[in-house]
Amino acid sequence: MELVGGAETEIRALKPCLLRRNHSREQHGVAASCLEELRSKACDILAIDKSLAPITLVLAEDGTIVDDDDYFLCLPSNTKFVALASNEKWAYNNSDGGTAWISQESFEVDETDSGAGLRWRNVARQLKEDLSSIILLSEEDLQVLIDAPCSDLAQELGQSCATVLGLQNTLQQVLDQREEARQSKQLLELYLQALEKEGSILSKQQESQTGQDQMDAVDTGGNREGSSEVTLPSRLLTALKEKPAPELSLSSQDLEWVAKEDPGALAAALSWDVEKTVSAQQACHRELSLRLQQVQSLRSLRSLSARKSSRPGARREPKRARRDPT
Repeated sequence: MELVGGAETEIRALKPCLLRRNHSREQHGVAASCLEELRSKACDILAIDKSLAPITLVLAEDGTIVDDDDYFLCLPSNTKFVALASNEKWAYNNSDGGTAWISQESFEVDETDSGAGLRWRNVARQLKEDLSSIILLSEEDLQVLIDAPCSDLAQELGQSCATVLGLQNTLQQVLDQREEARQSKQLLELYLQALEKEGSILSKQQESQTGQDQMDAVDTGGNREGSSEVTLPSRLLTALKEKPAPELSLSSQDLEWVAKEDPGALAAALSWDVEKTVSAQQACHRELSLRLQQVQSLRSLRSLSARKSSRPGARREPKRARRDPT
């Protein structure tokens, strides 16, 4: 406290902060003692039009609105803020890097540091609700769980670190098995291509060509009446094109989408012939059926185990009355 003109005035320490505009990577270092001072400096440093006031300050990490001085004082030094004009809304930017108080010098922009932190928690919660859903996870979700910190994942699942470490090792084995299956399928495809070049399957190729011509004719007729467009997201189309066995890397929902897609529209989107497209859809359908069968088997085993543990005889045994020694 300091006396100024006979009145007590509170002097607050300056807090170093980092400021930037929305959708911008350029940051400015600012020192302010309160929110109002930080807003005022944000307008001047970031060249925000005064007509767009009031300025809203949000945490660059997650978009939390900071409008309380006490909360502002509790934040660590070098917290990152995004200054929003009255006509703007906060949008996530992976250049923020997640934790706002990590020093900029030691931080390298990595999208897995910001997005994966939330992603593995969501996958872990899904797994905690139903353990059998692990069979339905995509390779990306499995990898996220494997890369998650063991202690944090154990806390999220409510299990010990040893149990979670065993789970992560099992998930790694699942990924390795899928990769082996993908490589085996790729080798088989190369072998079949070699047989085609040698002429050992010419008759089958001619039959397939005839069926393809018929399907192309039907597809052409359908396009004349009204062309259909594929509804799959671009990431699925990319996976189907680039991966040798895409059905092993897709989630169950993705497999269902691919299996239900119109073959003609999908073939046009992938620049494939209809025969190859139908074959890929059938592979996705088989993989989806296999996963669902595994889930059903696991649930049946759990139900059977629960019935055995709750048999009437097992409950009555510890409740027998003791004989009176007198």
